[in-house]
Amino acid sequence: MCRLFGMTTGGPRVRATFWLLDSPQSLHAQSRRMPDGTGLGWFSLGDEPVRDRAPIAAYENADFASAARNVVSHTFVSHVRYASTGAISVHNAHPFDMRDRLFAHNGVVQGLDVLDSWLTDVDRALMEGQTDSEMIFAYITAEIRRAGDTTAGLIAAISRIAAELPVYALNILLAEPRRLWALRYPHHNELWVLHPALGGFGQRHLASGHEPGSLDVAGANGATIPAYVIASEPMSDDPDWRLLEPGELLIVDGLEATSHFPFDDPAHPLSTEDLSAAEAVSQA
Repeated sequence: MCRLFGMTTGGPRVRATFWLLDSPQSLHAQSRRMPDGTGLGWFSLGDEPVRDRAPIAAYENADFASAARNVVSHTFVSHVRYASTGAISVHNAHPFDMRDRLFAHNGVVQGLDVLDSWLTDVDRALMEGQTDSEMIFAYITAEIRRAGDTTAGLIAAISRIAAELPVYALNILLAEPRRLWALRYPHHNELWVLHPALGGFGQRHLASGHEPGSLDVAGANGATIPAYVIASEPMSDDPDWRLLEPGELLIVDGLEATSHFPFDDPAHPLSTEDLSAAEAVSQA
């Protein structure tokens, strides 16, 4: 099963080195089970999305390690891939970038020919690869444009997918500058959140090489910066990791978070027995 990671401080720029490289279940460690691609996305000083992707495992990727140690941003999205659809290539590595947003996905949605029919040529022009994940993002992006609001467009897109397409799992991270949307849908795959107010690693270890509470934040030593951390599995021993509920859409805006449950159960739910061999292996 692909692994997702998202983090936002809501403003201050930090490094995510601990989570990406050094935590007990860092993406670097998880990538030994997820060998088909690596990606790290963040926002530049001008709040433009930037990505560093490769069709190899994170533990083999020197560029991933370098970016994890050196990039500073207020918001990150990262992903390690176990392929189910699409070739192993840089264009199929997450996160994806459309209309100044970053996106990563974990799960399986079938009926891609139907989904493709919902897209215009303008929508398809934003795509670089062949994954179900990027096609889902293209459709979400189209619905956001139509709605004029990110949350409304996301809910509209997922609601139609859930009503009309066979769905096994649709866990997603969507990011804009200082904002994250995290969805666990419906229940097969887990998604966890670490709340900064609980005194756990959400407030510590945002960069490696420091004791808890002592942090190099964009060159300023001694700062302690709260952040929300979202991941496919708990990445540390902190007891305050919370498993999102099935169907929960968590919206983090700055450091204010709200949970919503806007989706019905899938109209055409898939079980493990309904998946292809490649899909089943990727979700194990």
